[in-house]
Parts: sequence; structure tokens; C-alpha cells
Amino acid sequence: MAIRVLLADDHEMVREAFATLLEMEGFVIAGQARDGREVLRLAAELAPDVIVLDLIMPELNGLDAARALLRKDAGVKIILVTQYADRAYVLEALTLGVRGYVLKSQAPPDLLQAIREVCRGSTYISPTISEMVVEAYRTKSDAGAEPLSLREREVLQLIAEGKTNKEVAQILDLSLKTVDSHRARLMEKLNVRGTAGLVRYAVRRGLIRP
Repeated sequence: MAIRVLLADDHEMVREAFATLLEMEGFVIAGQARDGREVLRLAAELAPDVIVLDLIMPELNGLDAARALLRKDAGVKIILVTQYADRAYVLEALTLGVRGYVLKSQAPPDLLQAIREVCRGSTYISPTISEMVVEAYRTKSDAGAEPLSLREREVLQLIAEGKTNKEVAQILDLSLKTVDSHRARLMEKLNVRGTAGLVRYAVRRGLIRP
């Protein structure tokens, strides 16, 4: 039976290019998503064999989408496809349970191999960063403790994208008072002042593009 893939990337041309490539290789595109929140909805509706995520997407980034998906089902097969080879991103993804990490500079052959290996139960990392990952584990280094909860990261990303507190409340189905509390707690935890400080932190953590 053909492998069913859910593709997620906020650039339509990238999604379509990947979809064409995968269909030519015999994969079935179960669905396409433009942001992390659409990924969560489609994953629940379509139950794909593997989910291919971009790292940085609107409203909910790839790492936090993966975190939410794996919290519901630890066995879900997720591959991150990104231009970022930063050690922290790779280690955080693997620690979460992401099964593949593919650099866009290495795709498409890497992506095809990653999907096949992940669906066989293996983990796949682009060759150009695999040595770095092995060295990091050998020296027992890690990405550092994450100071924020998933909900706080969700609120932070939306604020950093320019959403008002009211819009954040609507997107996350929270009360305005709860969003206000999250915003205040974020500034206290991160020791920053105002929206500008939150935006700078979100950029450094890779939650949004600079």
C-alpha cells in the first residue's frame, strides 16, 4: 500500500514541488497544510502515515506542532524539512521524538530516503548534520532546558507575529484575561519588557522568521 503523506509548508510553491516529487515516486499526498494549526487539524482528520513539516510556519511553528502531535500520539512519524542546521533545533527535534530532520539544501533525494526510512521505523538525519548530532550525543550535550510551556510558546509566537491579545484569544480559544496573564508571565520568565522584547526572543528561538 502506498505511503500517505501530509505536507506542511507556508510556501505554496514548496508544497507543490514536494507533492509533485512524492507523487512521481509513488507516494500519496493525503493533504497539504499552510501553517501549524492546520497541520493539527488535518493530522486528526486524515491519519497520514508520515507528516512532513517545515520548521518555521505561521501561527504554530513546526517544532511546536510536532510537540503537540507527539503529545497526543507518541508513535506519529514526523519529518522536519528546513533550511536551519542549527544544533539546538536538531537536538530539540530529536529529543521531542521527531523521526527525520532534512535540510532543504539536500532535498529532494534526502526527503525521499527520509520518508522511506522513517516509515520502516528508523530515524533519518541529513548526512551534512549527522556527524554534528553524533558528536553532541557523544559529549552528552543538549539543546538546553525549555523555559516555556507549549501554551506559552503558542502565545509568544502569535504575539511576535503581530497578533493582538484579542486575536490570540480567538485563535487559541482562550479568554482575554488568560492571554493577558500569559503575556505578563512571558515577560517575567524571559526578563524582557514589552512586545519588542518578546519578538526578539521569538526570533532567537526560531519561532518566527527575522
